[in-house]
Amino acid sequence: MTDPDPIDAPKAPDYRQAQFLTSAAKLHQCPEDEGWEVAFAGRSNAGKSSAINSLTNNKKLAKTSKTPGRTQLINFFELTPDQRLVDLPGYGFAKVPVAVKKEWTKQLESYLAKRQSLRGMILLMDVRHPLQPFDQQMLDWALAAQMPVHILLTKADKLKKGPANNSLLSVRKQLKEHEELVSVQLFSALKHTGHEELRAVLDHWLTDMGIFEDDEIESV
Repeated sequence: MTDPDPIDAPKAPDYRQAQFLTSAAKLHQCPEDEGWEVAFAGRSNAGKSSAINSLTNNKKLAKTSKTPGRTQLINFFELTPDQRLVDLPGYGFAKVPVAVKKEWTKQLESYLAKRQSLRGMILLMDVRHPLQPFDQQMLDWALAAQMPVHILLTKADKLKKGPANNSLLSVRKQLKEHEELVSVQLFSALKHTGHEELRAVLDHWLTDMGIFEDDEIESV
């Protein structure tokens, strides 16, 4: 019996080519679980959609709203046929019934735990209010799954350079024990700063062949 053809490593995508693919309310409605994808997660007011739009240089790609929690679907954006960005529902969203929050908690946890094509999570936090309880919950889920997390401290333009850097150093210090899986940077969608560092992380995750090598080791 011949071995299956080896999977070619994908090239780093051009984020400006991102296009809306589909939305899903439940895990089984997501696109085929294959290829490479990175999820963006964060509280409803963390600037998640703005960050995606800034990264892709497309103000209309991810819908933004002045009403926190308007996005309650998992939204997929295709970069290439094998690479995707995923906009997760803003957690902690206001004016939503408790039953709905519980259902979304269940769906988010299921997505993070079971999605095989998920290579990492971009976790967005307001630089002025990082590591809120909901943020810690997302971190706990990711760390339990041994999933790498890159934290964007958003709205860095709201602080002067000194206080912004102090917030960055404080978050890094608090998460030092997880530094093998968790990295942190400052980011501003308004000023379009932090793109280069973010793209470097995304490029690595969206071209990572390690998961396939792990599968080969397990199958031996």
